[in-house]
Amino acid sequence: MDTFMNWMTDKFAPKVNKMAKNPWVSSIQSAILTAIPMIFIGSFMTILSLIKTYWPAMPDFSPISSFSFGIFSLFIAYLVPENLMNNKGHKNEAKISGLTGVAFFLMLLYPTYDKAGNLLLNANLLGTAGMLDALVAGLVVAMIMNLATKFNPFGEDSALPDFVATWFSTLIPILVLLVIGWLFTFQLNINVTTVISSIFSPLVHLGGSFFGFVIIIFLGYSFLYSFGISSWIIYPVEMAIALPAIAENAKMVAAGHAPTNIFVEETIGIFVIGGGGSTLALCIMMLFMAKSARMKMVARAAIIPSIFNINEPVVFGAPIAFNPFLMIPMWIMGLVGPILTYVVMKIGLVPIPGHVFGLWYLPTPIFAFLSTRSVAGPIYVVILFAISWIVYYPFFKFADKEALIEQEGEVA
Repeated sequence: MDTFMNWMTDKFAPKVNKMAKNPWVSSIQSAILTAIPMIFIGSFMTILSLIKTYWPAMPDFSPISSFSFGIFSLFIAYLVPENLMNNKGHKNEAKISGLTGVAFFLMLLYPTYDKAGNLLLNANLLGTAGMLDALVAGLVVAMIMNLATKFNPFGEDSALPDFVATWFSTLIPILVLLVIGWLFTFQLNINVTTVISSIFSPLVHLGGSFFGFVIIIFLGYSFLYSFGISSWIIYPVEMAIALPAIAENAKMVAAGHAPTNIFVEETIGIFVIGGGGSTLALCIMMLFMAKSARMKMVARAAIIPSIFNINEPVVFGAPIAFNPFLMIPMWIMGLVGPILTYVVMKIGLVPIPGHVFGLWYLPTPIFAFLSTRSVAGPIYVVILFAISWIVYYPFFKFADKEALIEQEGEVA
């Protein structure tokens, strides 16, 4: 165990953290995180739609969701190239790169014109259904715009104002990108979104499968997290699978069918009780049952964030990270949570979420009720919390005993 811990600490974790700081990876992460409030807006509209079910006279607020969460991919198409250019130090070209990302993305959505000359566009692809297309478009724009900066004809000592120099230095790469979009869509009649879907469908299918779901969640929310690697590292992969999946679920529900995609954010929020690894039980034990002063002190600071599913204080304060006594139960719950949740949803004991609800910071029983629209959700949360208590308890007792011995040694 010591050899494994040393290898993870000295070799593996630094390399993964370095990868997370790579400008291309961090640009995607930052783009998604920046646009997260738009998902929250869609979640608020889900709550209002529940109210409207019982109060039909209430105004229809769904257009608010349509022009926030409903154009999520449009935001990503802008943010990815803008973030990349900023991360690469090309701040003057960042905004125009973002705008080019939007234009290029829209051209790839295979727009058509009717006889009157009106532009026809599949609006669903502007939302999370076009997530992969937006990421690809944004990365292609970022790559070409970044490459173009190496051939900037205007040096730093140019007499031209910065914004004028930016105009002329970006004209050619913008033109190249738009010509590429024009060529594929309007000349070759290639539906690029269909091509992208075909290329990534095996990955998305694998990620949405039982094993893909369990492995991705275990790695991101428990295993890597226990070595101090933030769960945000898997966010690009997670969101590329989960957001189109919830959009498809919502479409199924609107058509009168039952949703089928389990790998959605609305499912993950049900079993991360207190945060990744279901650490709320541990935090409560530390608060009310710990004998060591350090564990009690950490629990006092961590309990409120933990109730709202923010567990960095307990992960790094207890600590769970790099602590073999507490890493093991976190790994166990990192497997039990997704495995058990997938099974109960697959056999119909708990409904599969069919509507956008990204307010993961709500206390888990409330979140489970609103995301599943069923009392089965919070009942399942209570059962899973009890399981997490049983899993964490013996490890907590041992860790608390060691902390107490350490404390008494310092006093002596």
